Amino acid sequence: MNITGVIETIFKKYLPSPFTIAIFLTLLTIVLAYFFTPSQTEGNHFVEILSFWETGIWSNGLLVFAYQMMLILVLGHVLVLTKPVNKLILKLTSFATSTSKAVVLVSFTTIIVAFFNWGLGLIFGAILARKVGEYAQKNQIPMNYPLVGAAGYVGLMVWHGGLSGSAPLKVAEAGHLEKLLKGTSLQNIPEYIPTNTTIFSFSNMAIFAALLIITPLFLSFLAKKVKPTEINLPTYQMEESNKLSKLIGAEKLDHSRILATIFGLVLLVTFFIKFGKQVLELKFTLNGINFLMLGLGILLHQNFRNFLNAIEEAIKGTSGILIQFPLYFGIMGIMKSTGMVAQVSDFFAEIATQTTLPIFTFFSAGLVNIFVPSGGGQWAIQGPIIVEAAMKLNVPLSKAIMALAYGDQITNMLQPFWALPLLGITKLKAKEILPYTLLLMLVGIVIYIGGLLIF
Repeated sequence: MNITGVIETIFKKYLPSPFTIAIFLTLLTIVLAYFFTPSQTEGNHFVEILSFWETGIWSNGLLVFAYQMMLILVLGHVLVLTKPVNKLILKLTSFATSTSKAVVLVSFTTIIVAFFNWGLGLIFGAILARKVGEYAQKNQIPMNYPLVGAAGYVGLMVWHGGLSGSAPLKVAEAGHLEKLLKGTSLQNIPEYIPTNTTIFSFSNMAIFAALLIITPLFLSFLAKKVKPTEINLPTYQMEESNKLSKLIGAEKLDHSRILATIFGLVLLVTFFIKFGKQVLELKFTLNGINFLMLGLGILLHQNFRNFLNAIEEAIKGTSGILIQFPLYFGIMGIMKSTGMVAQVSDFFAEIATQTTLPIFTFFSAGLVNIFVPSGGGQWAIQGPIIVEAAMKLNVPLSKAIMALAYGDQITNMLQPFWALPLLGITKLKAKEILPYTLLLMLVGIVIYIGGLLIF
């Protein structure tokens, strides 16, 4: 049995569900916080930790973020269920005539989309993988569907170095670094760090190019080593609107193409007024993406009844996100309020040298991401420590920031949290894709460490 087969066997036998993993991480975080962090008050430390946990779970800002993520999943799926978009994707999937061709197609396009926006990459990769599976099933093409699913997840290992990366975008804002480092003794804090030294730097673009080429090739290599799997996917059939002559009174409004077209156009016009400038600057917010997909979904489904039918189909895959988001918010609350993230970052910063700081930053960010799978949240907590250490050791701030971004994104291949949308859409299980994403993580680590050492 080859190494891929061994990893598959181990994961399928011993890996629990993503929900159980979230529970284990929660309990582990509580235990670590109790034994390795000091009490923040004079009260009972254990009760204090539980309070931090409860506060994190019901954080208003994070719950808004969770709802945004559920909408991006549902509305993205709804958009694909429209006839025009479905036909376009079917033309794309027609090239997936084998597992090898399928994983190259899915991974290459997903990496490009994720570089522009992590939300689009997340939903695009999931839906494309699903459609490839449906195409293989319909045409009886032997295919390893879990490997295709893993290919649809690779966007999460490049997003933080792209145009929606939290850390490089935040430091490009005037005054952000000074605010972030308020209270420290550091002098000569730069007003901002331009994106041409982070996202658009030669080193980052070279690393991205290496990932764009090597990742599909590696997946193609794996495709030749794995066996085809059984694919049993239900294919959604859009229910056509009833003829207006059979409808009574106000029922006609739900089936009115004219009303749906008017409202869809109103949404799209509002989108371009509100977000048009951001789109031209290649800056996409979650609200902007959701607004666009809502307008397109209603317009392309042609009436409200077809749109609502598609909503009912798409919403089936959101249960995992609905319940697991608060669990990870609780973990984030513990790690932030007890100072655990600072302890991890301080440890690596204290033993680092000018040469090793980017490497240690990379690994510390990867470790923190397993417990706190949020790029923006991680930057807010870990960023000040990394920037302060870089300035003291004369390490270019842009390099230290990108090292944190690389570390944060690479362990997404091990942490199944962000795979929940993909799992919901593809109907795969975490234990089916994680053996392959783990191997992708190892390949990515080699590329990122090599890039940090070379550049």
